[in-house]
Amino acid sequence: MEFAISIAGYVVGLPLELLIIAALLHGGYRRFPGVFAYVIAEFLSTVIEMPQALAWYRTHDILIGNYYATWYWRDEFALQVLVLIVVIDLIWSASSAARSRRMIRSALLIGIVLFIGISFLIHYDPAAQALHRPGKWLTPWARDLNFGAAILDMVLWAMLIAKRQKDSRVLMLSAGLGIMFTGEAIGESMRTLSSSAVTAGGILMIVTNFAFNYIWWQTFRAPRAVLVSDPKYGR
Repeated sequence: MEFAISIAGYVVGLPLELLIIAALLHGGYRRFPGVFAYVIAEFLSTVIEMPQALAWYRTHDILIGNYYATWYWRDEFALQVLVLIVVIDLIWSASSAARSRRMIRSALLIGIVLFIGISFLIHYDPAAQALHRPGKWLTPWARDLNFGAAILDMVLWAMLIAKRQKDSRVLMLSAGLGIMFTGEAIGESMRTLSSSAVTAGGILMIVTNFAFNYIWWQTFRAPRAVLVSDPKYGR
């Protein structure tokens, strides 16, 4: 079952990631370098993990599983950092007209560092780490990071809605991120709370990741971002 789900995830996920990269290369990468860096990192991590993941789900060999887990959590941490940078960058851009812009950025950076550090101290389990079971504490930590990122994304969405001139491209980026953060937070929670819900949580995370990638692909497919408030479009 897990092997089939993994195959389906790669068959759908990899082409979507490539489509986003191709769409960004049409010019979107200049305006959104952080988004471009994140998408490239997501694609590379998928390619790196794919043979290890398929080997693990097919054989359930302990050595392969330990090797896969090591790479998975390294990639996951790097992607979490990159996506937080993306959200902060979008919030920074959305607050361009605010007088307290620097204070907003400083508060965000300090708050994120504290949140990540406190969550790490709460969940870190040296015994699980010594037994090569990092997922036991990294899973709830990843859940907390996704929950925090979802809150940041809600702040971004509120700031975008409050602006008089609304950029539909940034709104779509924020919507995609919100779906991904919510799905991953719920999926990680399901995997933490019950061993019987591990597969269901994984499926939820894969599906919401598909939705996130599809929304981002559609966002950058357009030749330009249409302003929601542009009178030429009757909005």
